[in-house]
Amino acid sequence: RLYQIPFEMPACEEESESHTLHLVGDFSAPAEFFVTLGVFSFLYAMAALVLYLRFHSLYGENKKLPFADFCVTVCFAFFWLVAAAAWGKGLSDVKAATRPASLIAAMAVCQGQEVVCSAGTTPAMGLANISVVR
Repeated sequence: RLYQIPFEMPACEEESESHTLHLVGDFSAPAEFFVTLGVFSFLYAMAALVLYLRFHSLYGENKKLPFADFCVTVCFAFFWLVAAAAWGKGLSDVKAATRPASLIAAMAVCQGQEVVCSAGTTPAMGLANISVVR
């Protein structure tokens, strides 16, 4: 499925009316995977906490239960690493799609021979970068 991210651009003609340009792409899947894994991790942590505190004797007597807990924790750690990498890839795709040079190249009004288009300022992505690192 493709999503369109709209943003307004001026027509740069005599009338000062804006036109909408759509960026085509699906940038939601990595974020959805990351959030889903976070929710499942939280639910597993709550279930494990109940098991540790309420049924401590069962956890101590059964030798397979700690090993199963360890295996599930290792799986969650691996998937967390994969989800963080997917989140980073999704962020780099969003950066590439919203790079000022790409946006200017997509605007029909900037394709004229005597037209000079400039991006102005580069968007700040510092907080987005920190979200991947953390």
